[in-house]
Amino acid sequence: MPVDKSMVTSEYLKDNPLGDPFERPLWVLLPPGYDESGERYPSIYVIQGYSGQVEMWGNRTPWRRRYVDLLEELFASGEAPPAIVVFVDAWTKLGGSQYVDSYGHGRYHSYLCEEVVAHVDRNYRTIPDAAHRAITGKSSGGYGALITPMLRPDVFGALASHAGDALFEVLYFHDFPQVARTLRDVYSGSWDRFLEAFFASDGQCEGKDMILLYGNAASYSSNPDGSVDMPFDDLGRVVPDVWRRWLEYDPVEMAATHSEALRGLHSIWLDAGRSDEFFLDLGATAMNAALLDAGVEPDRIHYELFEGTHSNLEHRYVMAIKWLSHRLKAL
Repeated sequence: MPVDKSMVTSEYLKDNPLGDPFERPLWVLLPPGYDESGERYPSIYVIQGYSGQVEMWGNRTPWRRRYVDLLEELFASGEAPPAIVVFVDAWTKLGGSQYVDSYGHGRYHSYLCEEVVAHVDRNYRTIPDAAHRAITGKSSGGYGALITPMLRPDVFGALASHAGDALFEVLYFHDFPQVARTLRDVYSGSWDRFLEAFFASDGQCEGKDMILLYGNAASYSSNPDGSVDMPFDDLGRVVPDVWRRWLEYDPVEMAATHSEALRGLHSIWLDAGRSDEFFLDLGATAMNAALLDAGVEPDRIHYELFEGTHSNLEHRYVMAIKWLSHRLKAL
């Protein structure tokens, strides 16, 4: 099966505040027999975790097969009904966008829902409606997969989230004191000094992982002038007003206010490793409960905790694609 590679020119990303490219690569994995069939196919969109760029799907880890190879094998075997799989790039200078529109990095939610989907429907034989479109991802990609159908049920009718960011109190609170300490001891309490060191060292400075927390703040608590408010102070204490802004983006919290959209989704896959280092197994459990509280029918949900961590989950991605493709075909 060929992987078709193209570029999407985004009007939404032009003049983005980080100066990131507005022309973005797009990979599309076509099903067996696509060129000969003339048929239309459901589409499954794959979005990446934090720091992911679409070209990384071409990287090979020693003794492990690439995700693209695993999908080719899945569809070639006939175990899954054919589907078009779309690999989306939403990388930013800060490492990611959380797939939201933000003053801090740009309009990545609109880019995905309006431009990427339109490009795919225009150039490939998709079934161009929400019921035959799914979105899937891991970690920050799993977060994007959770929130995007809530915000745009007219675009996506199904999702799969692997260890997606959720239950923000559990996910983030334990990081705040450590980051406050590193800022104090290494960067004189200054985020600007950290960012200067981060970019000057190609991301290899002390406390480099703090970029994820800053990048998330750029998503959840940036301001019209491009400045970013952090949800904790110099002692690691929560800043209530800013934290409330973060909670508005927590999928567990969002479920209550987007219950109608969630009830309209026909398929929702949630999973996480029981030993996830970021406690996203607890987030998946909380999200499952929130879905049920929102009135989502249990037979529309696949919820599973498996023996594993936050890493090496390619086999889980394939399991979800197989499940989704069957459910997309059944419509």
